[in-house]
Amino acid sequence: MDAQPVGQKADGYRGIWYYIGKTGNAYAHKYSGGLGTYPANHYPFSVYAPAVQKTFFCYGGVTDSTSTELGHFVGVYDHRTKLVSKPTWLLNKQTDDAHDNPIIQLDDNGYIWIFSTSHGTERPSYIHRSRKPYDIAAFERIPATRQNEVGQRVPFDNFSYVQSYYQPGHGFLNLMTHYDRGVLRYGASKPRRTMSFITSPDGISWSAWQDIGQIQEGHYQTSGQRGGTIGTSFNFHPDTEKGSGLDYRTNLYYVETTDFGKSWHTAGQEPVSLPLTEPKNKALVNDYQQAGLNVYISDLNFDADGHPVILYITSKGPEPGPGQGPHQWHVAHWTGADWVIHDVAQSDHNYDMGSLYINGNNWQIIGPVEPGPQSYGTGGSLVRLESRDAGKTWRPSRQLTPGSTRNHAYPRRPVAYQPGFVAFWADGNARQQSASYLYFCDETGQVYQLPPTMKTDQEKPVPVFGRPNK
Repeated sequence: MDAQPVGQKADGYRGIWYYIGKTGNAYAHKYSGGLGTYPANHYPFSVYAPAVQKTFFCYGGVTDSTSTELGHFVGVYDHRTKLVSKPTWLLNKQTDDAHDNPIIQLDDNGYIWIFSTSHGTERPSYIHRSRKPYDIAAFERIPATRQNEVGQRVPFDNFSYVQSYYQPGHGFLNLMTHYDRGVLRYGASKPRRTMSFITSPDGISWSAWQDIGQIQEGHYQTSGQRGGTIGTSFNFHPDTEKGSGLDYRTNLYYVETTDFGKSWHTAGQEPVSLPLTEPKNKALVNDYQQAGLNVYISDLNFDADGHPVILYITSKGPEPGPGQGPHQWHVAHWTGADWVIHDVAQSDHNYDMGSLYINGNNWQIIGPVEPGPQSYGTGGSLVRLESRDAGKTWRPSRQLTPGSTRNHAYPRRPVAYQPGFVAFWADGNARQQSASYLYFCDETGQVYQLPPTMKTDQEKPVPVFGRPNK
């Protein structure tokens, strides 16, 4: 079903509540809650623009407490005035599926781009660009095209799990998934999702899909950028009698490009030939299939030397609750010679996604590593962890959401983040449908709620959960 364009101001900030997978037990759903900044395979949700000292952001939301239809919304926070604008309601996606959440990117002229994703092929996807630089008041739909497999130009109107990167002089490189339903490729026994990338100099004319991986039933990828390097970490879905299907995701892989997708190599600079089609290949960081563990990737960043660091969670299976725990957080760090893996913390859910921050020898994670009011549910109580020894040991340095009545989930790191806006996320009841509010925090750990109802065009976000200890 086509989305309905809206293009008007909303009267405040309210996130989408979403669930998937009823369990029939005390945990209610495989995962659920306030998922306005979900999933980890979408990035970015926010971008800082130094030219105007503003952070632009987008999210999946609703218009009021009675609605369950996913809207795509765009907001802006002014670091000079400390004010947030009323959000622009870009479109009604005609679904309640938070997999269709949007992402945001800025080009070098200051135009704001919104990529409206789709969960598979049932609904179309959209690309919008702001009519003016650094201005969220109005957007225009971009009639984008891509090259198909026989060199023809076709509409670029379906894409999933998008991660968008912009490089001046080159344009956009978007990592994403396309679905091969009814098409068997690379010796597959059944149709599956293909992990790919696609490029464009202007956001209008796009290249053909260029496949990165198609191992058995497909992949989830989570990526990052440092300068001219774009790296992607990913798992795969095994096609075996034990542990098959999309709920079973295992192994950890990494590849990167330093020439805008012309060639790809491992962290150790060993060239790889794409697409990858076998579970054992040069990109393999760690074999978790042999250990019988699921892998859920949260974030990818780079250390001071430009070496990749992957944040991820392992567990014994897809079901919520303690039975398939522990839900162990790890960082995998390429040292320049090999991959080393360090334990970080334990939480209580597979989808307890966190974000990784690296500034010199100060590494930080913001994530729900402590149980929230809905224990064994998606998200929890947000904590900031710190490491001063390249991820070997970690300690909690700040409780961000003490006393909350709802779980907090999917705290996201902005592109080029600044001290006043370092993470952006939503909350929600992880057991049953609830209101969902949106938040950001500054570098001190002070959390601010974006106003759910606004009487004026610009208002101050509200400090919540107490001020951090000095």
